[in-house]
Amino acid sequence: MTDKTFILALDQGTSSSRSIVFDARGRIVAMAQREFRQIYPQPGWVEHDPKEIWATQLATAQEALAKAGLKAAQIASIGITNQRETTLLWDRRTGAPIHNAIVWQDRRAEPTCAALRERGLEPTFRARTGLIVDAYFSGTKLQWMLDHVPGARAAAQRGELAFGTVDSWLMWQLTGGEVHATDVSNASRTLLLNVHDNAWDDELLALLDVPREVLPAVHPSSHVFGHTQAKWLGASIPIGGVAGDQQSALFGQACFKAGLAKNTYGTGCFMLMHTGAQFQTSTNGLITTSAAQPTATPEFALEGSVFIGGAVVQWLRDGLRAIQGSGEVQSLAESVPDAGGVMFVPAFTGLGAPYWNADARGAIVGLTRGSTVAHIARAALESIAFQSAALLAAMSRDAVAAGGAPVAELRVDGGACVNDLLMQFQADLLGIPVVRPQVIETTALGAAYLAGLSCGLYRNLDELAAQWQVERTFHPTLPRERAAELMANWERAVRQTVAT
Repeated sequence: MTDKTFILALDQGTSSSRSIVFDARGRIVAMAQREFRQIYPQPGWVEHDPKEIWATQLATAQEALAKAGLKAAQIASIGITNQRETTLLWDRRTGAPIHNAIVWQDRRAEPTCAALRERGLEPTFRARTGLIVDAYFSGTKLQWMLDHVPGARAAAQRGELAFGTVDSWLMWQLTGGEVHATDVSNASRTLLLNVHDNAWDDELLALLDVPREVLPAVHPSSHVFGHTQAKWLGASIPIGGVAGDQQSALFGQACFKAGLAKNTYGTGCFMLMHTGAQFQTSTNGLITTSAAQPTATPEFALEGSVFIGGAVVQWLRDGLRAIQGSGEVQSLAESVPDAGGVMFVPAFTGLGAPYWNADARGAIVGLTRGSTVAHIARAALESIAFQSAALLAAMSRDAVAAGGAPVAELRVDGGACVNDLLMQFQADLLGIPVVRPQVIETTALGAAYLAGLSCGLYRNLDELAAQWQVERTFHPTLPRERAAELMANWERAVRQTVAT
């Protein structure tokens, strides 16, 4: 009998599909990645071709297994993690999508959201879902499809259509249409799920005019959802773990208990703090979301998003032409001892949490005749840390208000966390250790861990927590008075971007 000690994680992101094979110790054995098209039908609209999502994801899964030199029979389970809120609708009989996927970044449903807010309904949604009423989330995207694709609403009411986020679409394809399901972390991003009992909410369905017939079954994040058809990978494999990308990263960072927090440094930054079984409403501009749940017991997290994180480095390269490659930014920034009083607020698309100002625009302030492109590069890099520090301060205020303690350390992942200068400055601003793990592919690792739990490869969360390994810890070296002064300068710069 072949030992089934490997896990295949499918990491379906906004710009690419990836597959990673992990061994039982959580180490990467092989990886494959393929990009796919971004479709922009008109300003503010963003779409993906569902068939491309499926084709690239399947191809990378096959490629990763081949690179690892493994057969499907050696894979204990498959974990899926995905871009959240991206919305798909397809024909149950043929499996064909009736429209392109509407991506989480898409803003076409904003008029619907504005109307709901004007009717005074946001407190109802917030109390049951933890979310603000915003076009970011899936439910209003689904409503738009039902209203704008000819015949869709009638077909949905007859039970002929299936709605899903990307995880549901992949499971449908992998199982040949036998499984129409999602997990609580993805379902919690729809504006349709009552997160207190993890059930679809009839009143919210009525408010968004969504027929219950289109909805997937909702399961814990660690659960045997179904089995793949043997033709795809060479043998039938259980699908044992599913979570939205940010909740999956929180799980992959072994943040299983209240007060543990992680920040993912990607194009934007996503910070989540586990709040345990407590549904905690933020008074500091954060949203409440379901965490990845290994059992049927609801667990929650506070979440905040920075719109422009690593994307500011791309702007230095493509917009300002200050660098030729993103990898040059650290050496350029390190060529000066500090930013020389320059502050860079990269509000290119407004400001996210904790500010929530859609009208803010980017600004570089504090320039003098002595300012150089190196000072601007350093200020750009530091802006990622300033925005994240403002998020963490908001989280800590919420934690203390709820009777907890401030966040004691920040676990980091994502592409930009390899930048030592940025991580050290982050620790200096926060005044707490910033911890970088050995495996920074924590989004895929979280899905792998959830899958490994459901198939018995791991006994419990304690075993996973013991397996999490630190690569480097950045300790704060800056006096707290100086850090407070820098944060005050940052907040002053932010105010300048939102001045009317």
